[in-house]
Amino acid sequence: MEEVLQLSSRLWQAMHEEDVEFLRNHIHKEAVFVHMGVTLQRDDELDVIKNRGIVYKNIDVEDTSIRQIDSVFIVLTKLKLTAVVGGNEVVNPFVVTEVYSKGDNEVKLASLSYTRINY
Repeated sequence: MEEVLQLSSRLWQAMHEEDVEFLRNHIHKEAVFVHMGVTLQRDDELDVIKNRGIVYKNIDVEDTSIRQIDSVFIVLTKLKLTAVVGGNEVVNPFVVTEVYSKGDNEVKLASLSYTRINY
């Protein structure tokens, strides 16, 4: 499970750094991303990052937990995200659900969903 937590951390870093190639290599080609107003496939999400439609300015992780169900790993991360979306800086508290699948001895992100929370 430590491998999955390390991958999760590295994926967040790659989103912040706009490292689209790293993301492409570690996100399943059929993955989905559920944002507050839109659901995107992997390549659409990567295009948004590459074209700076979303700029991840600061990712303040408060808590992370993980559980495994067979070959599926679920990572829950409570964080405060500062991002630039459509030219506007926004700060939102989220619980992010990341689902990872292990196939052919390789773990890849299969889904990432943002749930906005109140403090």
